[in-house]
Amino acid sequence: MHPDSTWMRSKEMTVTVQPSSRSMSETPTTRILVGYDGSQSASAAIEIGAALLPEAEAWIGHLWTPPFASEPLRQRLWKGAAAVNEFVDAIEREGAGEAHRLAAMGATLAVAADWDAHTLVERTYGGEGVHLTQVAEKLDPDLIVVGSRGLGGAKAVLGSVSDMVVHYAARPVLVVPHPLLMAERADVTDGPIIIGWDGSAGAQAALAAVARLFPTRTVELASVNQGDQHTPSAGSHDVIPLAAHGRHATAARAVAETLAGHARHRRAALVVVGSRGRSAVREALLGSVAVATVHHAHRPIMVVPHVTSPDVS
Repeated sequence: MHPDSTWMRSKEMTVTVQPSSRSMSETPTTRILVGYDGSQSASAAIEIGAALLPEAEAWIGHLWTPPFASEPLRQRLWKGAAAVNEFVDAIEREGAGEAHRLAAMGATLAVAADWDAHTLVERTYGGEGVHLTQVAEKLDPDLIVVGSRGLGGAKAVLGSVSDMVVHYAARPVLVVPHPLLMAERADVTDGPIIIGWDGSAGAQAALAAVARLFPTRTVELASVNQGDQHTPSAGSHDVIPLAAHGRHATAARAVAETLAGHARHRRAALVVVGSRGRSAVREALLGSVAVATVHHAHRPIMVVPHVTSPDVS
C-alpha cells in the first residue's frame, strides 16, 4: 500500500482525547510523537517523557500490525465465523476497535501526565520502526519518544523498533529504557543533562537540540578521550574530560560505557549523543556510540541526527 494512502486512512481513524485541565489558551512549546504498543516499556516512555518535557502536545501513535488483532480476539472470531470472508471482515472491524482502544489507553496515561494528547492509529505491514519515522515526517514533531526493553549484548544487535527509529529518524529521538530503578526515575526530575561531546557536527546538533528542548535544565558536556586524544573545545561551554575505561571489542562500546558511568555518577536526568547518520545495518553492525549508549546506559537517552535520514519510503 502506498504510504500516502495509509496516512489518509490513519487520519480518518484518528481520535482526539480530551486535553489536561490546564488552560487551553497556553500554546505547548514542544510537539511529540510517541510510539505506543501497550507494553510496560511504552507506558514508561510516556511517564518519563512527560517528566522531562512537561505540558507538551503529544500524539500517541499505535502501529496496527499483522495479524491485526490479538490472539484471544482472533480465536473468538474464528469460532464464530461461518466463512473465511466473514472472519476477515470481523478481524478488520474488531481489530480496528482494539487498536483504537489501545491507543486511547496510552493517551489517557499522557493526559494524566499533563500532556495534551491525541491518538493516531496507523496500519502497517511490518517494519514498525521505519514506519514510525514515516509518520514523523508527516506530523513533523520536535521529538520522537519510544520505549526500550533494555536488551543488551547479542540480543540488542539488530531489529528492535527503538533501534530502527534511532537509525532512520531525521529528528531527535528519546529512548526510555525499561525498567528504570526508583533512584534513576528520581534523577529525571532535577538531574543534569549530559551531552557526549567530541566536537563533531553530530555533537553540535545535540547541543543545539538540548538548548531548544530543555532551555531551563542544567547541561554538562563530557568528552571521552582515548589514548592521547585531546579534549575538543566547545566555545563558551566547559567540557569535562573523561578517560575511556574498560576493554571492549569496539571503541564505541568503551565510549558508551564511560558516558554511562559518568551519567550514573552525576545522577543525570538524560544522556544526549549525536548520530553520524549511517545506514541502519552498517551502523548497528559497527556499533556506533549512539547505538551503544542506547543499549548500555540505564537512563533516558536522546539521539540527535545531524544529517537528513535516508529515504525510507
